[in-house]
Amino acid sequence: MSSTSTRGQQAATPANPRHRVVLASLVGTTIEFYDFYVYATAAVLVFPHLFFPAGNDTVALLSSFAVFGAAMVARPAGAVFFGHLGDKKGRKTTLVAALLTMGIATFLIGVLPTYAMVGWFAPLLLVLMRLAQGFALGGEWSGAALVATENAPAGKRAWYGTFPQLGAPLGFILANGLFLLIALAMPSDDPSMPSDTFLSWGWRIPFLFSAIMVAVGLWVRLRLVESPAFTKTLEKGTVHRLPLASVAKSHWRELVLGTFFMLATYVLFYLMTTFSLSYGRAPEDAELAGLGYSYNTFVLMMIGGVVFFGIFTMISGPLADRFGRRLTLLIVTAGIMVFGLLWVPMLDNGLVMLWLVVGFTLMGLTFGPMGALLPELFPTNVRYTGSGISYNVSSILGAAVAPFIAVWLWTVGDGSPFLVGLYLTAMAALTFIALVIGKETREVDIEQ
Repeated sequence: MSSTSTRGQQAATPANPRHRVVLASLVGTTIEFYDFYVYATAAVLVFPHLFFPAGNDTVALLSSFAVFGAAMVARPAGAVFFGHLGDKKGRKTTLVAALLTMGIATFLIGVLPTYAMVGWFAPLLLVLMRLAQGFALGGEWSGAALVATENAPAGKRAWYGTFPQLGAPLGFILANGLFLLIALAMPSDDPSMPSDTFLSWGWRIPFLFSAIMVAVGLWVRLRLVESPAFTKTLEKGTVHRLPLASVAKSHWRELVLGTFFMLATYVLFYLMTTFSLSYGRAPEDAELAGLGYSYNTFVLMMIGGVVFFGIFTMISGPLADRFGRRLTLLIVTAGIMVFGLLWVPMLDNGLVMLWLVVGFTLMGLTFGPMGALLPELFPTNVRYTGSGISYNVSSILGAAVAPFIAVWLWTVGDGSPFLVGLYLTAMAALTFIALVIGKETREVDIEQ
């Protein structure tokens, strides 16, 4: 073989081996979403009892959800900060910084004093740590998606883009699985309440465990090198001094469309994970009537549903590569609209497991293609900032308010989830309109 041929093959070799790209994009988001879900579970199970004044269970739950939503407000700020670093300094350094921020904040939640110990300082400290979690996640997702898509082989960007998305169901299973194991080891006589031992110290274990996971994630990410797309941007000298100003001036339409592309995904996601846990555990004769399941039983059912979330996240990538991102998501979003209208018929007929499976299946099908679609909306020199802002501003419109609105609609409906399902349908309709307005991105040159 000639030296010229050898050099040509070396030049065509990806800077990052494919297994390293997959692992780095998957491990980091799994850890980040694990940290996020640990809080989401504790927001329903623990924090209303430990971090807010006793007396009104509904007010305590809403207060816990409000703190949960605070992280969503911090996410766009994190997207701007880490996006600026990622578009100027590179993907690798930025991803390491985001992972460290999330890991430290989660660990510190595990050692916080409760309301009984320090009064209102307890929820204040909880809010600060929650803001740090949201700030970190604001920079994590877009960086992981860029690592996957900017290193993907031709024609397989959506497939590779599903690996950071797969971190969401894996993180959910790890977080809730660990909480479930702890709850089983510390059983409660009251199925609607955790045990005294669990509330005393058991709930802290999942937060402290995150330190081990972060160490693994850092080891993987420190082995990465920059993507060819970003390296070419550096070589051409086309890095923007202020990526935020550039993307707002020249790509504002893509920012708006990307935000609404994600809206149905976020609302469905947090209704199926956070609200459903409250609704599933609430006694049938309570002020806010629910399904009356014990925590252990319902979490096992949710984990079963999340398995479908993971499977269909992976299936969605090849579908989006073959049929296009836009067509795939139009069909799935129409399915979400119908699903929202079927909540009461399914739940009234005892089809709770089917409700969870269908909801999480749709979640996988809508979430998977976003790993490629949002990065493809923006050129390389503002891609980290643009995709991150779209993804995280949508978290305010969808995820930050979804659990809060859902509890309010649940109250207005006198315990019926009909209005909650109708809310999901309305948000999916907005996403459907945005997809109709938007364009197909499958053939976009990712190294532009």
